Amino acid sequence: MTLIGQIERIIYEQEGFFIAVLASGEKISGNYLESEVSHIIGSAITLTGEFETHKTYGKTFKFETIKVNQNPLFFFLNRVVKGFTKKLSAELIEHFGADELIEILDNNIERLLEFKGIKAKRLKKIQESWRKFRSMRELGEFLTPFGVSPVLLNTIASAMKDVEGACEKIKANPYRLTSINGIGFKRADELALKMGIALEDERRISAAMDYVLLNDCENEGNSCVSKERLFSELDALLELSTLHNHFEAALVERVGEGSIVMLGGERVSPARLYDAEKFLLDDFTKRTKSKNDRYVKDLDAFLAQTDLKLGEGQKEAVRTINDGARLLFLVGYAGTGKSTTSRTILKLLQTRYKYEQIMTCALSGIASQRIADTTGFESATIQSLLTKHEDRDSFPYGVVLIDEASMINSSLFARLMSRIDSQATVIIVGDDAQLPPIGAGNVLSDMLTLQIAPIVKLTEIFRQRPEQAITLIANDIRQGVVPHYKEEYEDFRFIDISIQNYYAQKSSLGATELKALRENNSHSIIATIAHLALEHLTKARYRLNNKQIKEYLNYFQIITPMKGGTLGANNLNIVMQEYFNPNPKKAFKRGESEFRLMDKVVHTKNENMTSWSGEGFKMGEESEKRRIFNGMSGLLFRIDEEEEQLYVFYPSEDVVVMYEFEEVKNYLMLSYALTVHKVQGMEYDIVVLPMSFSHFIMHNTKLLYTAVTRAKHKCVIIGESSAFESCCRKFDTTKRETVLLEIAHKG
Repeated sequence: MTLIGQIERIIYEQEGFFIAVLASGEKISGNYLESEVSHIIGSAITLTGEFETHKTYGKTFKFETIKVNQNPLFFFLNRVVKGFTKKLSAELIEHFGADELIEILDNNIERLLEFKGIKAKRLKKIQESWRKFRSMRELGEFLTPFGVSPVLLNTIASAMKDVEGACEKIKANPYRLTSINGIGFKRADELALKMGIALEDERRISAAMDYVLLNDCENEGNSCVSKERLFSELDALLELSTLHNHFEAALVERVGEGSIVMLGGERVSPARLYDAEKFLLDDFTKRTKSKNDRYVKDLDAFLAQTDLKLGEGQKEAVRTINDGARLLFLVGYAGTGKSTTSRTILKLLQTRYKYEQIMTCALSGIASQRIADTTGFESATIQSLLTKHEDRDSFPYGVVLIDEASMINSSLFARLMSRIDSQATVIIVGDDAQLPPIGAGNVLSDMLTLQIAPIVKLTEIFRQRPEQAITLIANDIRQGVVPHYKEEYEDFRFIDISIQNYYAQKSSLGATELKALRENNSHSIIATIAHLALEHLTKARYRLNNKQIKEYLNYFQIITPMKGGTLGANNLNIVMQEYFNPNPKKAFKRGESEFRLMDKVVHTKNENMTSWSGEGFKMGEESEKRRIFNGMSGLLFRIDEEEEQLYVFYPSEDVVVMYEFEEVKNYLMLSYALTVHKVQGMEYDIVVLPMSFSHFIMHNTKLLYTAVTRAKHKCVIIGESSAFESCCRKFDTTKRETVLLEIAHKG
């Protein structure tokens, strides 16, 4: 049966399935995958299908096919492809004709510059959007029969817009989709099985092996896993426990082609992680074997000339470098004087090297700035350093100091060390009591275990005044000792919001009542956090109004163990947005997420993004692709509704990043509240930490120590005292399995 009408409004829509009302009053339902459903509101359409009775909406025409009844090219240019107005679309089609215009858009798009109103900037946007649209139409026709949602189709089309013969390549091996951000093995496998791939197909087993191995390494922090564990996880994923010989065959093939390395003890590692950690072991060993000449004959006399008073451990570190070490691991807990020691070492090295030959670096922009402020020497983020000198074989520095080394995973550590001159002096500074790095490997911890290079561990805590307690409390936590946390301090405060007679109530209440009790307590904790935020709003807004962006972003920060739940980052961000940014001039909403002009935001995935330097953006320079890292904190300062773009300034890195509206949910989240893992390497004037048994699964000494030591001037913990004390006693027992330890011990 055929039905013709005009869509008046959409009354329900989810992932391409929609229910709409026609101008005639009839209701229709079905799937539309060629673009967003909102694009066809107001359009005349032809449908084929049958009427049925919907349990909620009554008599509804359920369509199998849908066709937009207007020049299809005009419809897509005007509604779907960014950069075209109705007037421009009509003029172009009239001037060139539909077929020739498609040829121009495909192969000679510069001809559009002949038209008034099309400049280089708009042309670039049209070109990007056209490529994506073309690939989406082709992919839509190919993938729709396999039940691909519009969200998945959009992701695939965006990633493959420049790939020739994308449909043929997917058909040949659907598992190539696993290389696209946002598409894991499970989504690709679901599609592949619908396309007729057999359960035991070698392409399926190989892709699953890559997924399991990489997933374990990246999520668990391992750089190698046992073969038994790999096969066990493959069993669970593929449900092929009777086909272990297929796993063995796939593994032999991957080892043979060099993408997986077999270690001793029946362990396997992705080749890139093996190569990275093997390189680090060899590089550190070589650097340890070579020596410099002594810098000063009388070290005591040199130290006497400085304005810094050093403890014995700090002097030992300086002495190690003066005695000729080209590699030093300088490790210390919070408050033990790592920065002072680093500054003294660099001053010593300056007796031989020029100022510009000495470079300090760290993973995050704020850590880089901090080491520059405390040492007085130039500093950069690791990524900017790698980018700046990407055309050179090695950095032009005789001295490189790497700070916050506990944060750096194996792959990045190897990239950095490979670019440092073999004769340079390298000082690696870190705190092994903090959380291990995000990603695979645990280089700092492994090197402390292996002891193949000089190590100086600072343990004596220095503090300026007796009223300052953050460092002492943090170090008690590190050792599993419950600190004197309820006393009055200048820089630390615990606000007790405990459930009265909790253990008695726990034994007498039912599960539903207990859940309600816990939820009420969580809301009490939030209310106290909100009250504290109100106390600091004036100072926060002063910084923002005076364009002190970095100071605003790093002034008041809520840190929480988890994303989900009442006290998780997601909910706390929604609550805090109403306090810090209640009346925005503009806002952008997608689903449940709302981003407002002047919001604090954080970038959530390592990705190459359209970017400018801060000055370059002001001057209207051309953008370029730069690597933007997970955890970078910025200010959303511009929303362009017409171009469907928003802009974020990251002050610590001095970079402006442009996000298409459709990219926002993949790369941005609010940052009034952040998880502890997101704030590694960061520092804030005031840190607020909710403490509840609802986060018990995440509680351990490393996590709490890391959170507390993010506070520069004040740390406030709000919540249950029993949960805090339990967290102080709960050591992190997870141990990473690494190539470094495996090959060093076997060697």
